[in-house]
Amino acid sequence: MPELTLFDTEGNQVGEVGLNQDIFDIEINEHVVHEAVTAQLAAKRAGTASTKTRGEVRGGGRKPWRQKGTGRARHGSIRSPIWVGGGTTFGPQPRDYSKDIPKKVKKLAVKSALTAKVRDGELTVVDGFDFDKPKTKQMVKVLEVLDAKDKKVLVITDEKDDDLYKSARNIPDVKVLLGSAVNVYDVLDNEQIIITEEAIKKVEEVLDK
Repeated sequence: MPELTLFDTEGNQVGEVGLNQDIFDIEINEHVVHEAVTAQLAAKRAGTASTKTRGEVRGGGRKPWRQKGTGRARHGSIRSPIWVGGGTTFGPQPRDYSKDIPKKVKKLAVKSALTAKVRDGELTVVDGFDFDKPKTKQMVKVLEVLDAKDKKVLVITDEKDDDLYKSARNIPDVKVLLGSAVNVYDVLDNEQIIITEEAIKKVEEVLDK
């Protein structure tokens, strides 16, 4: 069972934390991680690009000229795709880019990402945050003592904490996330993860289901 040092918000070592080896110490599966990240990014795509076909462009209801006898090419509508102002052939239409992947694959990807963070020394465990009111300066100080200042940081807590969220939201590259919502992209997209002791239990609970 891997163990990490437990810190308080002043940077003092206050103990050790044992981690579930089935989550934080597994064989990293890079292919699964790639699949999960790709699916997560694809789900964020809006897919709202839309062009009008010849049936949707306004006008063109009357045949521009008679079929024969004019010396000009035959045309049935001025909104044909070959006309200026006409419809678009095979243009983009609203669509859903999301990809379905099995829940087990998603969980394995998160476990692999967390394992990588532990092995790279990029996961810090704290005993909790005791903000009695929103204060950005206090959050900046916490990042400094935990050697996470000027880094892209993901803070994971076990339950919603408005004071913590408001203290961190004005700091560039700092994101607060619930343990129940942990995902592979956010884990990999940040240089340092600061997680509370209780949030570890929440993450283990979610990934063990």
